[in-house]
Amino acid sequence: MAKNPANAADPSSLSYRLRTRRDRALRAFLLQAPRADGQTLRICDLGGGVAYWERVGLNWLEENAIHVTCINYSADELTRDAHRSAAITLAVGDGCDMAGHADNSFDVVHSNSVIEHVGGWPRIAAFAREVRRLAPAYYVQTPYFWFPADPHFYKVPMIHWLPVPLRAKVHRRVNAGWARGDGTLDQAMGLAMSNFMLDRAQFRHLFPDARHSFEFFAGLPKSMIAMRQASSAISS
Repeated sequence: MAKNPANAADPSSLSYRLRTRRDRALRAFLLQAPRADGQTLRICDLGGGVAYWERVGLNWLEENAIHVTCINYSADELTRDAHRSAAITLAVGDGCDMAGHADNSFDVVHSNSVIEHVGGWPRIAAFAREVRRLAPAYYVQTPYFWFPADPHFYKVPMIHWLPVPLRAKVHRRVNAGWARGDGTLDQAMGLAMSNFMLDRAQFRHLFPDARHSFEFFAGLPKSMIAMRQASSAISS
């Protein structure tokens, strides 16, 4: 049994098994995406890093003439990626405000488990607008609010359904998942408000021009995916 079921790098974890299926679907999606120059497929990965694309396959990216620009809000998020690949460029930027990039600067925008971390609703909506603006096609995945386990704090089921003050109390007392609090209220509040998980109606509202689907675990919808192919893109 996996020590951390949310660890996508552990082959025994739930996250790894789900990601394996998701990787296959993502590869198929990317191979269908039109290339503006007819040669290289340009992907903007908002909030991504090299470790994620290692799972998809760095050799596979190069063999299929795919180049990924990973953009993170914090340089610290990028320095974790010690490995470098010619298929990947790392850059610092705010996925909620990509004013330095023109409309359709890329062929595909990709985002995996990021939109729930960008802040409150105004920043979430801004992030979604940038996803839709930056490329004619996009692929966005996020955990589903009504699944009883928050993948960020998997040790305490249903913690994300609690009011923020109660979540903070939990974080002050126990290690709920991927991050351990130091027992202070400031740290606990930071953890309690570190993610804003979405439900189906919210996700569809943010990406109205996408094809939506669920990922399931034990018969329950666990996460949501929104995909827009270039042929179905509409004005954002």
